Amino acid sequence: MNGTGGTGGTGAAGGAGLGRRGFLRTGTAVGAGLAAVPVLGSGPASAASAPALVVAGRPELTHGVQSGDATCNSAVVWGRADRPGRLVVEYGTRPDLRNAHRVRGPWVTPATDLTGRVRLRGLPSGRRIHYRVSVEGERGAAGAAVTGSLVTAPDEHRRADVKFVWSGDVAGQGWGINPDLGGMTIFERMRQLRPDFFLCSGDLVYSDGPLAASVALPDGRTWRNLVTPEKSKVAETLSEYRGQFAYNLLDTNYRAFAAEVAQINQWDDHEVVNNWYPGEILEDARYTEKRVDVLAARARQAMQEWLPLGDDRLYRKLSYGRHLDVFVLDMRTYKDRNDDNRYADPKRGLLGERQRRWLIEGLAQSRATWKIIAADLPLGLIVPDGPAAQEGIAQGDNGAPLGRELEFAEVLRTAKRRGVRGIVFLTADVHYTAAHHYDPSRAAFQDFDPFWEFVSGPANAGAFGPNTLDGTFGPRAEFVHAPPRANTSPLEGFQHFGEVDIDGHSGALTVRLRDGQSAVLWSRTLDPVR
Repeated sequence: MNGTGGTGGTGAAGGAGLGRRGFLRTGTAVGAGLAAVPVLGSGPASAASAPALVVAGRPELTHGVQSGDATCNSAVVWGRADRPGRLVVEYGTRPDLRNAHRVRGPWVTPATDLTGRVRLRGLPSGRRIHYRVSVEGERGAAGAAVTGSLVTAPDEHRRADVKFVWSGDVAGQGWGINPDLGGMTIFERMRQLRPDFFLCSGDLVYSDGPLAASVALPDGRTWRNLVTPEKSKVAETLSEYRGQFAYNLLDTNYRAFAAEVAQINQWDDHEVVNNWYPGEILEDARYTEKRVDVLAARARQAMQEWLPLGDDRLYRKLSYGRHLDVFVLDMRTYKDRNDDNRYADPKRGLLGERQRRWLIEGLAQSRATWKIIAADLPLGLIVPDGPAAQEGIAQGDNGAPLGRELEFAEVLRTAKRRGVRGIVFLTADVHYTAAHHYDPSRAAFQDFDPFWEFVSGPANAGAFGPNTLDGTFGPRAEFVHAPPRANTSPLEGFQHFGEVDIDGHSGALTVRLRDGQSAVLWSRTLDPVR
């Protein structure tokens, strides 16, 4: 969003003036035939020009490989077959996989869209793990293997260097995979930095943003999209939601990145529909299924099938050595309705009581130098949902906490009182990049310690912003890079990702806000708070 107005099998082993919401409803969809993964930049902007998916001979993988939720001794590896079969993963620390361990994973079937996940266990900490995935057929014959690699987290007591990248908002507002540009090249720029992992801060896909085969740009150029049937309309069925996640893996840059960098994924709204909340009934004429709860269940199943998620519960903590704990929030599953967000009911909010207590206790118990809170909605930016309702945490009154601000006031107040240091928020969502410093001396609510929030994105989507800051927690924009008008295409720049680099010896954390070409726009090093 923007401030302008059953799971897969798992195996275990050892327009100017228009807001982004308006743009979601203005596109004209043009369908094309879906085929196997194409080579981008060598033909028409349609999957119809790609080789047909042939189910003959030995079983094959169709969409490359992915890994995710890596810990100091485990990681999830993902693959999808072209027919029912058994995933097989071989892995080790040598690139040639000599003397590799071998795991026979789950049998993949149409029930999980032929996708499957394998949890590799007993891995050495802080090492690059090389793996290859293949599919065995009913008689044991396997097709060609696809290779990948990932980096395991350092042991929690080790003062190790850690580097990761984050972004969000992937292929949205009508800007999909453009073969003229070589696809979604921002993912190649991130891959070249050799990060330990990638944090995707929501809007992993745009299920509510159909793609047209071509889009006329204000300067007279034409943007061309690779279009599949599932991307030619808003997603409603399980098959259509699956197609949203499959689409990103048609891009060679994304696929190479996913094969080399372990992911941490969280969802926001566009995985389902713009600004959704549980219990909502849609008024959008594009949808025949109006019950958001039904749509969300289908989207969540597709997400869990098509991503290397380590657990069905979406909020979780991952640790990376002595210096870093990442608290990944789920700000959708337990979200209250979008109203004026000025209520005083402490039982309402975005997180829900159980997740809120989990976050508070997790922060208090963490001994890591830095506690990254991965939030798919920004804390202090006003993100409206139409003229009267609010989609985000802030509502713009600049006063004492109200509405969803109440639960974050509780988190920050309790963290201060329990001596928690080193909190940093990372987010995306608003389709520009920014650095916000929060200080109680500027705030209406003052019972907290100063902290930073860093915003990045989009990653091959329309650029928007900037949004207005709410003064409740005293934020100040130290840096903003936003486009001159709403929904600028990736051709005009204003695509972003962020990089975090933690020095293992000193514990200093450096944040670099980069553009889509990887140029550093702004940087700041934060010293540990003792």
